[in-house]
Amino acid sequence: MTHPDAWDLGALPPLTPVARRRPVALAQPGTAVVAAPYAAAELDLASPDADAVVGLAAGPAGGAPTALRARRAAGRTWLELEHDGTTSRHESRRHARSPRAEALAVTLTGSLATAWTREAGTWRARAVLDLAELRSREPATTPDPFDADWLAGLRAEPGADRAGTFGQLGLRDPHLVTHADGTAYDGGDGLLLLSATSAGPGGFGTGHTSLWSLDPTTLALAHRGDLFFHRTDRAGVLGDHATHVVRDGDRWLVATSTWGDFDVDRNPHVSMTLAVVPAGTDLLHGSHVLDTVPLPAPTGPGPDGTDDTDDTDGTDGPAPVGTWDPHLVRDDDGTWLLAFVQATLFFVFHPALAAGPDPTDPAGWTLRAAATARTACEGPSLLRTTDGWRVLASHGRDGRKDAEGAAATYPVLDLDLREVGRLDAAYPTNLPWPTLARTAAGPLMIGFDSTPAGGPLLGYGTHGDLVLQRPAEG
Repeated sequence: MTHPDAWDLGALPPLTPVARRRPVALAQPGTAVVAAPYAAAELDLASPDADAVVGLAAGPAGGAPTALRARRAAGRTWLELEHDGTTSRHESRRHARSPRAEALAVTLTGSLATAWTREAGTWRARAVLDLAELRSREPATTPDPFDADWLAGLRAEPGADRAGTFGQLGLRDPHLVTHADGTAYDGGDGLLLLSATSAGPGGFGTGHTSLWSLDPTTLALAHRGDLFFHRTDRAGVLGDHATHVVRDGDRWLVATSTWGDFDVDRNPHVSMTLAVVPAGTDLLHGSHVLDTVPLPAPTGPGPDGTDDTDDTDGTDGPAPVGTWDPHLVRDDDGTWLLAFVQATLFFVFHPALAAGPDPTDPAGWTLRAAATARTACEGPSLLRTTDGWRVLASHGRDGRKDAEGAAATYPVLDLDLREVGRLDAAYPTNLPWPTLARTAAGPLMIGFDSTPAGGPLLGYGTHGDLVLQRPAEG
């Protein structure tokens, strides 16, 4: 018998963008600074040319504190680091000057400290300092921003008008919070619940996982909470992201990707982790630091060496160097399915699928399929359809084109990861994940794009807009 929540993708009409959402915030409203390296403090300026300072302090109880400050004088803004009796100034030659500033802020996102000014309502970065890079050169005068003891004292210095957990410059990687059978988790208020990556002021290590509600009628978006993580492979608190949150009976399962300390030069490695949290924990509200264990999905070309497309050189390519983007469901027979991405290089990547009896059993996973002929395809999610389980994915513009010369598509894959269809929907820039939700107004697709924020000082990673799509009228 067909599951009542199964999607008939053959009857899904073309989808078109109807709304965008971009809730930019440095200090997330309604939050407090927590013992994780993602914090912000803001100060309103009495006048654009006023001298001012706003800071974050940290350090073990009873010890000398470290201070990270945004300081402003004579129309220029810079970062100040005070640690172990030494104070250093870090200023951008090109971006320090901001004569029309109306507010000043300092943020810590992973290892990156940033000084900001707000002008005409828009935050712009004026100075950045990578504490991890500085610590590799000057360990005696630089704190470790991931150290739990150091973070235990993290707080805003007196004088800030607002302070709290760092919010986001943009949102990406949306997944519905689901039950284990893949159906959307209903918190009882009729809202859709999402996990997303909150974009920070730069690369992967500046983002973190956040939780949101989305009103399916008005498309109003509201922040619910933030998730941070401990890992077994290193000490400290990490802002890992690209996360799927699953309610499984009397527990929550939180599967995520270890982007929190990724650096293509210093730490070129990404894997997946799993947190198991009692259902009594109010996981969907407030800030939480979760203990995790590795989620070691098997990797390779697949048990039969096949792809979803022809591999013209007759090989299956090199062994994977990383895994990310986990999505979990439990089939009716009790088997768990894990869709994820594996990379043969940074960044050449494709979807894969594993099966096992229990997601908490690290030795229980078996690789079922890997679409190794795809070279820029990620964001896989498992969807129950009238034709059985399907994997939806995002095949980017940089990916190898198929026989029809097509990229920038949403392929629909069977459990052998062979393409059996495509979603007919707009494909924004970057690699927007195809997250489908049922609503009273019809199907809703939740994706994102590569629109940046924060000004020209910042590099890749500050995107994106949430792009919401519904059936085209008429």
